[in-house]
Amino acid sequence: MKLNRATRYALYAVLELARNPERHLSATEIAEKYDISVNHLVKVLHDLGRASLVGSIRGAGGGHRFIGNPKRTTLYDVVMLFENFCNTGGPLPEPGEHSEIGISLGEVLNEIDEIAVATLRSISISTFLKTMLVPVQTEPTRC
Repeated sequence: MKLNRATRYALYAVLELARNPERHLSATEIAEKYDISVNHLVKVLHDLGRASLVGSIRGAGGGHRFIGNPKRTTLYDVVMLFENFCNTGGPLPEPGEHSEIGISLGEVLNEIDEIAVATLRSISISTFLKTMLVPVQTEPTRC
């Protein structure tokens, strides 16, 4: 699944902030860690603030922190602020979309979107952070 830049930045920020809920992190700290644009990240953090997922404090010792509920907030909640899965078509029809193959292809692509949405809805921020912090085993252990 390809997500736009703002969505990826939002996921990086939310997950980083939720990982350290007591700490206030500056946009610069987050941007440097993930090698992303500070200017774009500031805009994303503003949108996350309007969605009541991120709070900010100005001044010395200030910064941003996650204020959502990590057990109830899902990846879908973050992604849907920046993506549109309800692809009802734009003002212009896609070439071939009314053909037999175009209709069938549209049904398959809609099903893929539905699966992606269901997966994103099933993963809370808390669950993601728990699974992320578990080391991945590359080879099965032998007895």
